[in-house]
Amino acid sequence: MSYAFCLVSPLEKVFWDEPPRPLAQGAVLSAWRGTRASVQLACRGGDPARFDVRVLGAPCAPRVRAVGCVPSDFPCYERRDGDYLRDTPGLFPDPLMPMERPQILALPGQYRSVLLTFDVPQDARTGDHAVEVEIRPAQGGGDDVRVLRFTLRVLAAELDAQTLWHTEWFHADCLAQYYRVEPFSEAHWAILERFIEAAAREHGVNALLTPVFTPPLDTAVGGERLCVQLVEIFREEGAYSFDFARLDRWAAICRRHGVKALEIAHLFTQWGAEATPNVYVWEGGRRVRAFGWDVPATSPEYRRLLCALLPALRARLASLGYDDAHVICHISDEPSRGHEPSYRAARAQAADLLAGCRVVDALSDLTFYQQGLVEHPVVAVDHIEPFVQAGVPGLWAYYCCAQCVDVPNRFLAMPLSRCRVLGVLLYLYRIEGFLHWGYNFYNTQYSLRPVDPFFETHANYAFPSGDAYLVYPGPNGEPLSSLRAEAQADALVDLRALRQLERLAGRAFTVRLVLETAGMREMTFARYPRGADFLLRLRERVADEIDARLS
Repeated sequence: MSYAFCLVSPLEKVFWDEPPRPLAQGAVLSAWRGTRASVQLACRGGDPARFDVRVLGAPCAPRVRAVGCVPSDFPCYERRDGDYLRDTPGLFPDPLMPMERPQILALPGQYRSVLLTFDVPQDARTGDHAVEVEIRPAQGGGDDVRVLRFTLRVLAAELDAQTLWHTEWFHADCLAQYYRVEPFSEAHWAILERFIEAAAREHGVNALLTPVFTPPLDTAVGGERLCVQLVEIFREEGAYSFDFARLDRWAAICRRHGVKALEIAHLFTQWGAEATPNVYVWEGGRRVRAFGWDVPATSPEYRRLLCALLPALRARLASLGYDDAHVICHISDEPSRGHEPSYRAARAQAADLLAGCRVVDALSDLTFYQQGLVEHPVVAVDHIEPFVQAGVPGLWAYYCCAQCVDVPNRFLAMPLSRCRVLGVLLYLYRIEGFLHWGYNFYNTQYSLRPVDPFFETHANYAFPSGDAYLVYPGPNGEPLSSLRAEAQADALVDLRALRQLERLAGRAFTVRLVLETAGMREMTFARYPRGADFLLRLRERVADEIDARLS
């Protein structure tokens, strides 16, 4: 039988029906100690067969994960640009599947790949490592061994720690629903910890959405998401008291895994901040829903609750290691023109109680900032230019389904370079924080029902496939990473490296290096080099400049 194998860049998507672009002969991949490098092994085969994969000469043994495919019959909007890999339904490579042993599966008439990830240890020998990837039949192959080669360069510098605030909205209710466990049962806590650990360790998340109340996000008006309220609330003779035991446990998990900030879920509903979140209260021995869509944001009783809760919550979080500098609060998500009166009224309910906290909200309309309604805007990347021109300090950025033309994003139908270039753009724009709404949103739009994220990848045709989640729910409560998550993690390393080079050589030098490598006089969120080559070249040039200044 005829089987073909090749090494492929981690920024390529290997589709089952299209030959991948192989790595160039003598390719060099670089990584700093304490970071990671990846390469794909792709194959095309005759009859079904499994091949063992063995790696020699590397500074560490790789993790080998099969690149799975998921279906999409809604890959993109009609409104799009030319930088999509495909715009028709099909199978898209994305989830990284665990393997019992390092192998690759060959199947007739299609291409398959595995991702080899090298987590370079801090004590790895610096310099070039000549890596050989041996492939031999798993059953009775004898001496039929193929060998593919590349160079893994371990860089001498130790990168500075990540300074970007990075939050991916974490949906605790979706995990309980998918795995069919009771919220905050021991089984749920075990799953939550595995996903929180992966978010922090693997994907650079250092601020975590924390459901003090069940987040009033993507919930149908009048509807309700599964209750995952961390704080138990008691009302007796009109006075409120609180049990913070679950919040204590949540914070301990976050501290254990390096989450530096807790992001308190929004205090008011989406789409205008007109109502209160669904909040459950114990009263007279019964747990009842005391607030929700039927209670206006301006409710005096909700103000009484906030007056009791927020000072107690801030004091409790500070005692748990999360002082005001490490707590992020929200009023309501993405207010738009016409929402000024309701947003202003909701903000007045809590503004004095949040004095000294970082209060941020996703925003596209500069007037909310100019009127002092949103002090720390998180701006959609396709609306950020007016904020930059206005000199808004400490900008955060985000993208979601609406950012579908020209700007970076991470739909399944987009090239991985469009996800990874985010790190370079965050550097050029001096962005202090990045937010995305979908780390693990496994619901339909408006949370009308849960979905199987391996099958229904678009939240019931609401968002292009890939928008709603970055990781998949694996067996035994283990999160599965994705090609998109790996590319985004590399983007954060790119950002760290650029900021380190700026510290060593100055901003003017670093910006000039980026633009020279791009062959451009200016880069914006809508105008940047397309494809992976620029990113790989820039990594090498930045690495050389850092090493030259530290040697």
